[in-house]
Amino acid sequence: MGWDNLHRRSDVLRRVIDEADRRRDGRLPVDVPGVRETFADELDLVSALHLRWHTRLSGRIEEALCADPADPETAVSEGWRRAAAELPGVRAILDACTAAPAGEEMARVLSRAREKEWVLLAAMAGRAGASEQRAAAVGRRMEEDARAAYRPTVPPQHRRPGGRTERRAEGLLDRLRTHLTV
Repeated sequence: MGWDNLHRRSDVLRRVIDEADRRRDGRLPVDVPGVRETFADELDLVSALHLRWHTRLSGRIEEALCADPADPETAVSEGWRRAAAELPGVRAILDACTAAPAGEEMARVLSRAREKEWVLLAAMAGRAGASEQRAAAVGRRMEEDARAAYRPTVPPQHRRPGGRTERRAEGLLDRLRTHLTV
């Protein structure tokens, strides 16, 4: 994939995420301009959304662990909730596609991705090693706990140069970036 295609794919994915966050209905926004030309099929789009979710989740967990390394379980739960708050439409789509996948391949891919995510949660919390048999079960319980404490809200929107808005969780570093780039 060349740079032009990569940038086009990123732009379309960003618009899909914005639409998903606006709708929050769990439906895959295949009606966004450029989706059909950019993504091979629904599985390709869902996979891209899951990668974006996983990247955001990993980042938020790392941030929370840096802020409070003494309590990794709480940090992992907080990281999950922050990622879900920042990508509520993506989370809704992933949940809906997991509950009612569009075909066996999507079911298989999402099942494997969820298991890897649970292992990540357990390992980052120090509750189980990544290679331990019980890691996925431990991580699943951790996700369930994070979901139980999750209260969806709309993150603040920040103006970027050129008039574009960007949704972000409000943190000190985010506020500094906003003021420095405006």
